[in-house]
Amino acid sequence: MNILMIGDVVGQAGCDYLREKLPLLKKRYGADIVVANGENSAEGNGMTPKSLRHMMDSGVDVITSGNHALRRREVYDLLDKKQGVLRPANYHPSAPGTGVYLYDDPRNRLWVVNLQGVVYIQNLQNPFDCMDALLQQVDSPCILVDFHAEATAEKLCLSYYLDGKVSAVIGTHTHVPTADARILPNGTGYITDVGMCGGYESVLGVKRDIAIQKMRTGLPTRFENETQDVRISAVALEIDNQTGKCTAIEAIPFF
Repeated sequence: MNILMIGDVVGQAGCDYLREKLPLLKKRYGADIVVANGENSAEGNGMTPKSLRHMMDSGVDVITSGNHALRRREVYDLLDKKQGVLRPANYHPSAPGTGVYLYDDPRNRLWVVNLQGVVYIQNLQNPFDCMDALLQQVDSPCILVDFHAEATAEKLCLSYYLDGKVSAVIGTHTHVPTADARILPNGTGYITDVGMCGGYESVLGVKRDIAIQKMRTGLPTRFENETQDVRISAVALEIDNQTGKCTAIEAIPFF
C-alpha cells in the first residue's frame, strides 16, 4: 500500500491549501491512504469539528493530533465517535476519544497509532509502555505511528525500539521537516519530523513579527497564523501488505 503522511496542518490557510494540493499529491504518489496531523487545524491552535470535516472532505482518511488535541471542548464529541480522528493513545483513559484506528478497505488494512512524547512537552504515560500494550491488540502487520514529540532523541529511541514491529514511525510537532527519512535496519520507515502545512515565511506557521515579539519580551502574545506562501511538507511511504515492512520512503518538503 502507498501512504501519504502530511505534517501539522496550520489554521484555515493550511486547510485551504491542503484542499487545493492534496488531489495532485495523491495522484503523483499513488496514495491509497492519507493521514494528516490536524492538531493545529483551527485558527490559533487546536481542532474544531469544522476544521476536521474540512480536512476529511479534502481527502484525508485519518487525522492524528498531539498536545493541542483537547484544547477545544467542542471537538470532544467527535473524538468520542472514534471515526478516524485520534488523540494521543498515552493520554489518561478518561480523555475523550482513542489513540488507535483501523483503516480497513478491500485492498488495504492499516492500523494508525497516535502517541505523544514526554520529554520537554507533557507528563503522560510512557509512550514505550503504551505502545507495548497496543501491539498486543492489533491484528495486522501494517502499523503507522505518528509520534508527536519535541525531543529528537526520544523520537529516535522509540523508532529503534519499534524497528521491525511497526511499518513506520513518523515524527510530528516541530513543524520543521528533517532530512533523515530512511528505512531502519529491520524494515521500519522513519523520519524525525515530517514538517507542516502552513506559511513558509513564518515561525512554525505563526506570523514572524508576532513570534519575534514573544521571544524578545516574554510577554503574553496572541498568535496569528501566516496565510501567505503556504506549503505542504509530507512523506510518502510504500508498505508491503503481507509483511508490514516499509519498502520505500520519500520526504516531500515544502510542496
